Amino acid sequence: MRAELGPDAAAVPLVMADSGDEVSLGAMVGATRVVLSTVGPYALYGSLLVRLCAEQGVDYCDLTGEVPWMARMLAAHGDTAARSGARIVHCAGFDSVPSDVGVHVLQREAATRLGAPCTRVGMRLKAASGAFSGGTVASLLNVLREARADDETRALLADPYALCPREGRPSTEQPEVGLTARDALSGGWIAPFIMGAINTRVVHRSHALRAHAWGADFRYDEAVMTGGGVRGWMGAAGMGAGLGGFMAALSVPPTRWLLERFVLPAPGEGPSPEAQERGFFDIRLFGLTADDASLQLRVTGDRDPGYGSTCKMIGEVAVALADGIGEYPGGGFFTPSVALGDALVERLEAHAGMTFEVID
Repeated sequence: MRAELGPDAAAVPLVMADSGDEVSLGAMVGATRVVLSTVGPYALYGSLLVRLCAEQGVDYCDLTGEVPWMARMLAAHGDTAARSGARIVHCAGFDSVPSDVGVHVLQREAATRLGAPCTRVGMRLKAASGAFSGGTVASLLNVLREARADDETRALLADPYALCPREGRPSTEQPEVGLTARDALSGGWIAPFIMGAINTRVVHRSHALRAHAWGADFRYDEAVMTGGGVRGWMGAAGMGAGLGGFMAALSVPPTRWLLERFVLPAPGEGPSPEAQERGFFDIRLFGLTADDASLQLRVTGDRDPGYGSTCKMIGEVAVALADGIGEYPGGGFFTPSVALGDALVERLEAHAGMTFEVID
């Protein structure tokens, strides 16, 4: 990669470290201010790195969507990071920057325009073009393996507040998107969004870290918009059935093996550079206050969500951490929006091809 970057990169040093070797990994962490990790599945290869960053007071960001692993890291190293000053920021890519930062912007605008926070927010994927990465698939498969083997993991995956502190945890029942549903927020048909089980947990953690500023009855869900009428219903039904069938196939060893062998990308594989350039995403966030005042935010990205946009998102998070930017003092385990706030919004719009636009 250094050679591909040209002669100007020849002086960039290469630091060798093994994800399972504490000595080499500790030396790498001790030589820098920020670690950006894309080494997943993180439950297999990332735990030691998080521990070392927390112990040495080094900021860290990654692309994980592995909720059980994040919960374990938070429980094991949250106090250590708070003492050392390390800012640990999970989910700094398409999971979960558009959702997490989008809700942050929506609530900021709601306070200004409506005079109150939105107590009901729905994220809806309106359109996107992209492909799964092999690393994302590997992480998903590992989470499914953990869930099959452990009752506690299954319960954690079903808990919308899985990443929230236990003290003061809300009891509000959260919306669940069925395989096909009529959506009161967008007015059309919707289907489940495969990343919703991750993003919703991150948004609820942001709310908890903000001392539940959006209200104890705050509700949030995510879905894919398929349009109105019969065509919208057929799209939602097809998408819901396809997602249900896909997850069922991954849960059974024989069909999972066939998918891994012949269909799914392997770790390190993903869309071509041309496909990344052609990719995009268009997300809508619908918010309602307690008095039913409404606000809609559009969040867009100009590249493939899983690669082209994700690499720019996590790059901006890492640079912001390195520059000491942020609104939350001290160390700990933070979401992107809580760690970096409006400064991250500005960086994403200036350098990452993203927009956050209120729709009147």
